[in-house]
Amino acid sequence: MLVFLVAAVALAGSAGNASTTTSRQDLTIPMADGTPIAATLWLPTGAPPAGGWPAIVLFHGLGGSREDMNKLAQLAFLPSNQYAVLAYDARGHGQSGGLIGIDGPNEISDAKAMFAWLAAQPDVNRKEIGAFGISLGGGAVWNSLVAGVPWAAIEVCETWTNLATALAPQGLAKSGAIAGFINEMPVSKFDAAVLNVGRAALAGDMSSVAGFAAARSSIQKLKGVKTPVFMMQGRRDFAFGIDQATNAWPLLAGPKHLWLGLHGHPPSSFPAPDTVAMMTEGRQWFDHYLRGIQNGIDRKAPVEIAPATWKGKTNGFPAVPTTDVFSDAVGGRSTIAQSGRIERRVGRLTVTPLETFGSPSVRIDSVSARGGWSRIVAVLSAIPPHGSEIVVGGGGVPVVTQRHTYTIRLNSTVTFIPKGSKLMVTVGSSSLAQNPSNLLYLDFPMPATARLSVGAMRLRIPELPIPVSG
Repeated sequence: MLVFLVAAVALAGSAGNASTTTSRQDLTIPMADGTPIAATLWLPTGAPPAGGWPAIVLFHGLGGSREDMNKLAQLAFLPSNQYAVLAYDARGHGQSGGLIGIDGPNEISDAKAMFAWLAAQPDVNRKEIGAFGISLGGGAVWNSLVAGVPWAAIEVCETWTNLATALAPQGLAKSGAIAGFINEMPVSKFDAAVLNVGRAALAGDMSSVAGFAAARSSIQKLKGVKTPVFMMQGRRDFAFGIDQATNAWPLLAGPKHLWLGLHGHPPSSFPAPDTVAMMTEGRQWFDHYLRGIQNGIDRKAPVEIAPATWKGKTNGFPAVPTTDVFSDAVGGRSTIAQSGRIERRVGRLTVTPLETFGSPSVRIDSVSARGGWSRIVAVLSAIPPHGSEIVVGGGGVPVVTQRHTYTIRLNSTVTFIPKGSKLMVTVGSSSLAQNPSNLLYLDFPMPATARLSVGAMRLRIPELPIPVSG
């Protein structure tokens, strides 16, 4: 996956940045607790500039390794022969020791140690060290930044700033997403605290989750941050939605850029058709803020949204765009057992297409849950005039009373819905009620006596006033 990305980025490089020989040193760096961390240091050839080489530290994703990032270094950052680059295997990955703590205190201590080690190298300029991280690595970059690592510029891709709202919004865990992440690595590679919190979240016990998530979230410390930040978030990423970036946007006080693209965790993938263009701008970001190159990246529209079908250009905005609201309601009364589902056609788009921006919500009135029914999951989908059904997003809440009105927030995405599409809300005990392949919220057992009755529903969809796609 990453091989394709970095090869494409290299081919998109500017003229004159021919590949040159760089020195590679593989080494092991002991951490404060004695854990050995495997790393690779790349240094340009020739005499360094006054003050030393600018540098970049690369953080890989869950299940990855430094070799993924070494390929990125070789093809994206090293050909200019202007950067020192350090890539390393995070704890529990590759050739490093230790256990995976999901960017917990040990991993942030490691990031600090790696910065300090790199800054101490005689040919490196300690004032011009940046960081790039993807997914788990992006969380490490954010969290190390607010923990005091003085990165000169950062780039974060398809990641989180608030782990609680990313993986357990409204108090119900995205069980399929969490299970998918844990399955990326052998269970023996995870710290016991991670496994315990994961089991608790899947069981609906959120009491221990809040502190764990807060210790791995940066959002509460981002206000006033002046470090140049380039955020690369996926339009349709059901693990880490666009809200993980848009909620950070108003807090940041320094130079900032947001690319909402076609990459991401499922239902998207990485790389994507617009990834070359996005990563080219990412390289320009480092060139400008680490090397002082006047390449115009600081004058581009701060927010860029790639259309659903990539045609080589983004739509630019001066800030996170404001939205209109599409709303509709449908009445009725339905009762189901756990294996059942409730489907309501909420409306038909007959005049114009719609492009969501943010989290749609479904308000469900007169809910009666009895016999041990413990959760409500809603999925919004669109059935276009032509083509396959589009899952716009899903969300869920635990049932806290027998009769209640619930408002369920769905995934925060940018999703294009063609003109003439039929909108469908499916309600059940899991996202599998909408489709057996929709694994976001898994179907854990409830008593055979469990029943759910619901009344009228109201759908609200934040939308771009003018779609960028179509």
